Amino acid sequence: MRMFGTKGAALPDQVRSALGLRRGEQAITWAPTTDEVWVVATTFRVVAVSADGDVRVDRPWHEVDAGQWDSDTWTLSVTWVDGRWAAQWTFPERVEGRFPEAFRERVQATVLLSEPLGLVGPGTSGRVVLRKDLAEQRVFVQEVLGRRTRQDDPEVRAEVSRLRAFLEEQAGL
Repeated sequence: MRMFGTKGAALPDQVRSALGLRRGEQAITWAPTTDEVWVVATTFRVVAVSADGDVRVDRPWHEVDAGQWDSDTWTLSVTWVDGRWAAQWTFPERVEGRFPEAFRERVQATVLLSEPLGLVGPGTSGRVVLRKDLAEQRVFVQEVLGRRTRQDDPEVRAEVSRLRAFLEEQAGL
């Protein structure tokens, strides 16, 4: 297993047990944060676990909307497709490894096709995405609307429906 951290440092036993790895799932890379939370990229999920085994975040990769790595502060900020509170993890500067790359690769592995909403004007941002649940190997269509985009706006609903039908057709769903 690759590690994002001091060479030779192992994932603490309490953190490893708290992961609850499923059949076929592996911890790919991990890193301790400055506040003693271990962030683990598994084949199916991103999980943040405190040193005492308390699971703080446990989300499948297809629920990640975006991640932004700040190399100046060694901080990874993550937004979720459901709009829940973003996650932010800051790693010690001495940490070396491939966590940001593994994070990006896992998220990208879930995105098969993405189509932006073809609308112009305020309150019309977003996209419709054909994604894959890596654990279940299931393909599905996901709506990711912008913060100020109203889901009940008739113009937005019509565009989402059009894009959903297009992506379903492309995937043979």
